[in-house]
Amino acid sequence: MVFRTRNELALELIDQAQRWKLPEAPVVADSAYGNDYIFREALRQHELSYVVGVATSTKVWTRNPKVASGSESSPATGTPRQHAPSEELPEAKTVLDLARELPTSAWKMVTWREGTKGPMRSRFAMVAVWAAHGFRAQRAFERVQEWLLIEWPKEEEVPIKYWLGYFGENVRPTLKRMVGLAHARWCVELDYRELKDELGLDHFEGRHWLGFHHHVTLVSMAYAFLHCEQLRSKKSRHADSANGPPRASGRPHPPDRPLSMVPHQVP
Repeated sequence: MVFRTRNELALELIDQAQRWKLPEAPVVADSAYGNDYIFREALRQHELSYVVGVATSTKVWTRNPKVASGSESSPATGTPRQHAPSEELPEAKTVLDLARELPTSAWKMVTWREGTKGPMRSRFAMVAVWAAHGFRAQRAFERVQEWLLIEWPKEEEVPIKYWLGYFGENVRPTLKRMVGLAHARWCVELDYRELKDELGLDHFEGRHWLGFHHHVTLVSMAYAFLHCEQLRSKKSRHADSANGPPRASGRPHPPDRPLSMVPHQVP
């Protein structure tokens, strides 16, 4: 078995999902993936949109660093040069420095969902940028425009989160869409918690890859089944509400509380 990084494994899973012709949606990921320029470039090659976290130290340009093809030639070969040498490039800034330079008018309050304690909202700004990965080493990455999203709550001294998003060439997403996708990863964390707490995903004690694979597969199937039952219950509740109060001989309304993931303790 050949070693592959976590990011390479993630791209293999995306390849598999596309071969299965699963419905495509924007990819969301934390900075462990988002900091990797190769990973983001691969997503673009797959013609996928994405909103991925990046670190505070990420450097970007706020204007296109490319030199127009044919305007200059490489002194060594005479061929048109696609990228300017590092000394000719505009200054690259960290996303933290860029956030501090933005005017007050750039920041908007956005609510992305209803939480258990009320609306989830914060202050955000969105800027068109070009990533500066590898520019000092003259690495010939394709420099494409991405959208930098910054979250800076008013009560914080510095911004708390950064994301880079891409939705296609010359496509500008709305701020609300960017924020919604950036915060969509909470669903994944919720899935992990329920898979572990309710169905025992973390209870495997074997030492065999095949056994672990079977365990994860069965737990995932059980989780999918329970979610389908949960959705079926919600649809039935909405349908009953639309039809008015049930007759005496009719089926009673489901309870208002959500369907339990597992009604009884799993032994």
